[in-house]
Amino acid sequence: MKLIYQVEDKPKFPQLIVFALQQLLAIMAATIAVPAIVGHDMSSTAALFGAGVGTLVYLLFTQFKSPVFLGSSFAFLGSMAAAFAGGVSMQLGYLGLILGALLAGLVYVVIAIVVKVAGVKWINKLMPAVVIGPIVAIIGLSLAGNAVGDLTKGNVTHEVTEKVAEIVDAEAGQAQIVDSVSNVQSASPYLCLVVGLITLAVTMLCSVYGKKMLKMIPFIMGILAGYAVAAIFTVIGNATDTASLQIINFSIFDGIKAFAVPDFTFLKAAKGFSELDGSYFLTIFAAYVPVAFVVFAEHIADHKNLSSIIDVDLTEKPGLHRTLLGDGVGSFAGAIFGGCPNTTYGESIGCVAISGNASVITILYTAILAILISFIGPFATFLATIPSCVMGGVCMALYGFIAVSGLKMIQKVDLNENRNLFVVSVILIAGVGGLTVSFGDVTITSVACALILGILTNTILKGAKPAAAPEVKERDKE
Repeated sequence: MKLIYQVEDKPKFPQLIVFALQQLLAIMAATIAVPAIVGHDMSSTAALFGAGVGTLVYLLFTQFKSPVFLGSSFAFLGSMAAAFAGGVSMQLGYLGLILGALLAGLVYVVIAIVVKVAGVKWINKLMPAVVIGPIVAIIGLSLAGNAVGDLTKGNVTHEVTEKVAEIVDAEAGQAQIVDSVSNVQSASPYLCLVVGLITLAVTMLCSVYGKKMLKMIPFIMGILAGYAVAAIFTVIGNATDTASLQIINFSIFDGIKAFAVPDFTFLKAAKGFSELDGSYFLTIFAAYVPVAFVVFAEHIADHKNLSSIIDVDLTEKPGLHRTLLGDGVGSFAGAIFGGCPNTTYGESIGCVAISGNASVITILYTAILAILISFIGPFATFLATIPSCVMGGVCMALYGFIAVSGLKMIQKVDLNENRNLFVVSVILIAGVGGLTVSFGDVTITSVACALILGILTNTILKGAKPAAAPEVKERDKE
């Protein structure tokens, strides 16, 4: 894969700002989605600030040799929900978020020490290309449903009131008719699909046919084109009171302050120490530590993928122990401010691959930009108004590149050998099929399940001798 800017290259300052904004757009939606899903008044801007801080820590530990952004981890959603379970106070729940991130980070530190002492050869033997390649592909394919689902969604909703029967006396089975209010999307899904496909088309055209700078910022151009089309439809829809044309929710801008300090997690968590006890600590331990081992597998896959893009083995230079320390400590640092444990983002890696810009200084500027934007109300709100269909169009390319990067890793693997064919087959089917295993609040993701099955399959079949080539068999007969 040809890169326009290598890891150590430094684009000019005006270009850096644009490149950083593109990276920020690539990771923005997922980073702010995690606190929104968890709820409990978690701040999206604080999560963005925390992601910036976590990335800075990661860059320091990796000696500015690994160009990837750290964002809010979806793998810890169940763990974060467990911090607030059981009717605990808001303050104790926020403290649990920080304690959990600390425990998860310590898992990374322990593994990093083991790797430093034992080296990385055992990991390469445990997870060779035949295992890690399809796993990287699964990371992209597992996100495909999100991209496709977003293609038909806008940001504007309206309330719908329906008459429904509700049981008011369980024993008597009596029911009464009550009003049920729900939010329904306003925009036509077909119109949203058109906007999403326009976004995708502009992104592809700029990447393939664009010249110089235009070729390096396909996501920005795609998002701007999609946003402009959606804005035109929305303005017409608002003027004519046509709900099916209303894609962008401009009302979000009402009452926005020019400058606002994010609602940092540690400010609320500080009040929860008086309520902390051993039982709650064990709950947090059980919710976070097992998931940290799962995310470790995704850490390996992400860095193997990035290594193949920049043509430098990051497990050797700067070293897997450094990437693990950067990820673990960065995740904890980010959670102090935003509450969300961080992880390396496939969207960021996909952005590097498509734009051809692996400059680590771009990631540094992205982290700084994320921190600054979290204080600027209007700009953060503008990013929040980008409709789902626009991001869906961009993510079709991003997630697809992640999947293709994984498939490229197995190009040199001989799939005529049944042992290799079985390993790849098991991983792809388990991952695409969405195999997950849950133990209480802990869920082993489909990516982790696919990796575990792939490692087991490869280990079991590793002793099998390769079949002789047909021409060799003929000579043997003679």
